[in-house]
Amino acid sequence: MNRLFLALIFCFFSFSVSAQNGIIKGKLINKVNKEPVPFCAVAIDGTAIGANTDEQGAFVFTNLKPGFYNLKTSCIGYKPFILFEVEVNNAKAIFVTLEIEESISEINEIEVTSSAYVKMEESPVSLRTIGVAEIKRNPGGNRDISRVMQSLPGIQISPSFRNDLIVRGGSPNENRFYLEGIEVPVINHFTTQGASGGPVGMLNVDFIKEVSFYAGAFPANRGNALSSVIEFDYKDAREDKPQVSFTVGATDLAATLETPLTKNSGLIIGWRRSYLQFLFQALELPFLPKYDDLQFKYENKLSKKDILEVVGIGALDKVSLNLEANKTDQQKIILNSIPVSGQWNYTLGTRYRHFRDQSYLTIVVSRNHLKNTAYKYENNDEEKGRKLFDYDSHEIENKLRIENTARINGWKINVGAGFESSQYDTKTLQQLPNNITLNYTSDISFFKYSVFSQVSKGFFKEKLTTSFGLRADGNTFNNEMSNVLNQLSPRIAASYIITPALSINANVGYYHQLPAYTVMGYRNTSGNLANANSEYIHCIHYVAGLEYDAKRNLRFTVEGFYKNYLNYPFNINDSISIANQGSDFGVVGNAPVVFNNRGRSYGVEFLVQQKLFKNFYGLLSYTFLRSEFENVAGKFVPAAWDAQHMMSITAGKIFKRNWELGLKLRASSGNPYTPYNIEQTVLISNYDLSGNGILDKSKYNALRLDPFYQIDVRIDKKYSFKKWTLDVYLDIQNITIQKLRRASS
Repeated sequence: MNRLFLALIFCFFSFSVSAQNGIIKGKLINKVNKEPVPFCAVAIDGTAIGANTDEQGAFVFTNLKPGFYNLKTSCIGYKPFILFEVEVNNAKAIFVTLEIEESISEINEIEVTSSAYVKMEESPVSLRTIGVAEIKRNPGGNRDISRVMQSLPGIQISPSFRNDLIVRGGSPNENRFYLEGIEVPVINHFTTQGASGGPVGMLNVDFIKEVSFYAGAFPANRGNALSSVIEFDYKDAREDKPQVSFTVGATDLAATLETPLTKNSGLIIGWRRSYLQFLFQALELPFLPKYDDLQFKYENKLSKKDILEVVGIGALDKVSLNLEANKTDQQKIILNSIPVSGQWNYTLGTRYRHFRDQSYLTIVVSRNHLKNTAYKYENNDEEKGRKLFDYDSHEIENKLRIENTARINGWKINVGAGFESSQYDTKTLQQLPNNITLNYTSDISFFKYSVFSQVSKGFFKEKLTTSFGLRADGNTFNNEMSNVLNQLSPRIAASYIITPALSINANVGYYHQLPAYTVMGYRNTSGNLANANSEYIHCIHYVAGLEYDAKRNLRFTVEGFYKNYLNYPFNINDSISIANQGSDFGVVGNAPVVFNNRGRSYGVEFLVQQKLFKNFYGLLSYTFLRSEFENVAGKFVPAAWDAQHMMSITAGKIFKRNWELGLKLRASSGNPYTPYNIEQTVLISNYDLSGNGILDKSKYNALRLDPFYQIDVRIDKKYSFKKWTLDVYLDIQNITIQKLRRASS
């Protein structure tokens, strides 16, 4: 497979009363109680420009040239903080909010430096943060957050038309996503049910303020994850006047509106529509995808101590067949194997926060719904052909989470509980080899519940920071999983500052995850729940590493990790662990399984990261990874995600007159793959049913693809006018047109 992709033009408009030079307006607030922090210094890093906050914590910088600026705080009693890459133009004032944390150390006890990188007490290891400017400018990223994250260590490089997140050798289903603290099961168009990946991201980057990526050391208030937790923080709507932005790219167009509604409330709403189907038709591809998505954030500051947010995101996807694209063998194979499909999903949630002097209460209520349909006729003839596949499914969740976070005498304490109602139903018809017909209807509903607590504290003048968390999950699906003592999830993390720039960090955690609804709701040919004895999947993480924060926004890290999987579902029909599935379209997990599969992944990650400094930025990551799961004989064999060696280099330079050049090189050794069983594949009866080859299960992942590399190039030019701005970019992915090949052997 090869891919050469161009992203064309991005246009940004904002309304303004009159022409003005660049302005940054901001507020400095206490992160815990949201009180303003007065009389503190805020400076533009690398310059002599500075200001002090007033009694309301407000500050302003004026007469700035268009460009990117880093804001640095310095305040007695608070930890230093840097906000990176605030983009300034002449068309509008930029509003920012800086949230800083109190420091319990006495003055001059230890040397305090302003780190460019976030470190939380609960997660001193395996936490990376990505700013909105890094997402927008990433070469080959096409403003898709999932693709941008593939530059980070531990995340597998995807050379195909997919953006599945494969983190430290784990399945795509092992990741969990939160928007403003509200869990969102689906963040991709054409998502694989039972997993989480897809070819196109749903999230509108114009909403994003920052992304926090946890590859381990998950906080106790985030459950049901084995590989990663990803938090998306949305920015606040503008407080002065409406702003509209438009994006025109190679695959879709989008519009975003930010506007104040009242003195204390605002709205951000964005819509996007694809014209990918026209591009695919022009390229004579056999399938034609089309999608729309809509998302919004409403925020109301009910009082100085109360904030209410409402967040919504939804998508409508459809894949039709281009029956005229049937000239080549490859086109015919795709036409025979891909069904006509439709999918829609939404998440709607509310977060209420009440702030006190040293604590805050959070209440989150949300609902999400995924509908997935697909059908296939023999020879794609809907009038005369036999129906080979017909699928209709719904997943519905209603969630409530209540938690309280407090800081008392240097202790950080988080306690809470969650409750959730879950419903899954499906109607499935599938013609299988050997004249077997699978035809069943399933409808299950049950309740989930959880309690959690995390306590963190610094010792020895904050040189040593420790955190202990405990979580317990249960549900009413069966007696085994109803007992929360069977799903206790303890975790402990520690960080020790060896020198002001060098620290050692470690974490051990025991995590649990519920199997996919497609597994729990599957019924056999007799109509019985085949997996009624479902169990939680277990995974124990061991992580340790060193971090060196050099001057000039430069960081070096090295981390080693080991993940031990237990109770993974093993697909009886295909004789493989479900941990190896999820990178294709359709449905994963609708099969009989046993919960006795074991797995392991381990490796080491290196990272060198340069945040913006003197108009240069860069990131180099290397990961050595082994991922293995037991086969049908109980022997550990390479998993589908056993990438072994992965490297990514991203670098960019901002030039005069608002020109910017970015380059990205990604390279990976070949992943394992399973050859076809030729004898079974050539049987016409089998091919007519599947439209594709039959895998040789006795040689699962016995072969490897050739090593792969990809080079992406991006050129940006920004024009700043009196009342609007225009950003034009050319983004070329896989500029050398490298192909994904199977090894010649």
